[in-house]
Amino acid sequence: MPTSRSMRTRSRAAALLSTAAVAALALSACASGGSQPAAEGGEASLGEISVQYSWIKNEEFAGEFYAYENGYYDEAGFDEVIGVSGPDTGVAKLLSGTVQVALSDAASIGAAIAEEEAPLKIIGATFQKNPFTILSLAGAANIATPEDLIGKKIGVQDSNASVFAALLNANGIDPSQVEVVPVDFDPTPLMDGQVDGFMAYLTNEALTVELAGYETTNLAYAENGVPYVAETFSVTDQYLAENKDLLKAFLIAEIKGWTDVFQESTDDTVTLIQKYYNAEAEASEEGLEAVFGALDPVKTAKGLEAEKLLISTEETEANGLFTISDSLKEETVASLAGAGWEVSVDDLFDTTIIDEIYEEHPELLDYLP
Repeated sequence: MPTSRSMRTRSRAAALLSTAAVAALALSACASGGSQPAAEGGEASLGEISVQYSWIKNEEFAGEFYAYENGYYDEAGFDEVIGVSGPDTGVAKLLSGTVQVALSDAASIGAAIAEEEAPLKIIGATFQKNPFTILSLAGAANIATPEDLIGKKIGVQDSNASVFAALLNANGIDPSQVEVVPVDFDPTPLMDGQVDGFMAYLTNEALTVELAGYETTNLAYAENGVPYVAETFSVTDQYLAENKDLLKAFLIAEIKGWTDVFQESTDDTVTLIQKYYNAEAEASEEGLEAVFGALDPVKTAKGLEAEKLLISTEETEANGLFTISDSLKEETVASLAGAGWEVSVDDLFDTTIIDEIYEEHPELLDYLP
C-alpha cells in the first residue's frame, strides 16, 4: 500500500488540538444529546452515533466491519453507526461534538489532556501494545537493542519526535548520542541506506519493507520501555457521564465484531476488509482509500496477523478484549511522561464500562477460536 505525508497524523494530538477546539466543547452539549435507554435485545433505539477512525478503512477496523456485517450494531439498538474514515486522532472532533467516539491512542489523548486540559477519557483499548518500532535492515545496521541506536542515523517524522524522545529517555540514551534525520512516512530512505533506522509501525511500514524483499529487524517500543495502549475508544467526559448505557451497548457490539476477527479465517476477513475499503474509495474520490488504490491482499493479511499480536495478550485472554489492566495504565502514563506529557491514571482512563460488561456478560470473555 502506498504511503503518504499524512499517514500517521493520527499519532499526535498536539498538532490537531487548538484552544478554539477546547472552547467548542461548550457547544458539544447540544450535539452529544442526553442519555438514552439501553437496548436490551434490540428493543430500544439508541439512535445514531459517529465514530472517528484513526486511519483509512483497512485491517485496523476489521472488528468494526464485522459489527456491521453481522448485525451487532443493529442488535445493540443503533439506528446507524457512522464510521468516519481517517487519518485523524479524533481529538478536535470529540471536543466539538462532531463525533461521539474516536478510535485514537494514548499519546494523542494524553497530549490533549496534558497540554490543553482537554476533558477526555479512554474507556477501552483495542491495541494492548504500542505499535511503534525502530525498523532497520538486518544485513546493515541491525538495530536489535536500544544500545544499538547509539551512533546511528534514525529517520523520525516530526509528529513522532516526542515519542522517539520517550524511547531514548526510557533507555537512558542521551539525545546527543543519536543523529535524528527528519523523514516522511515513506521508508525509502531506509531501503536506500540514507538512514540506519526508521520509525515505523509494525503493522504498516515494517511490512512494506519486508514485502519489498528486505530482511528486517524491529526494535519494538512496547518491549523496550515505551508501552502504551493504542486504537483506544475515547470520549469526552460529558458524553461518558450522559451516555453510559449507550456506550455499553456500543462496546458489546465491538467486542462481538473483534471476536469474529479472531474466529474467522484470515482470507474471509481480508475479503471483508476489501469490501469496506472499496466502498469508501468509491464514495470519496478525495479520500485516501481512493488515492492509494486497491488494497494489497498479501500485505492486508500480514497486517491483520501483526495487529492480532498487539490486541491479544495474556491479560486480554484472562480479562477480555479492550480491557486495560492497572499495571498497563501505570505503564502508559509513565511512557507519556517520558515524552513530556504529564497525566495521571485517573486523568486518562475510565474503564468502568468495559469492566462492567465482562461482569455482566462473562460469555464475551472467550474470543479465541
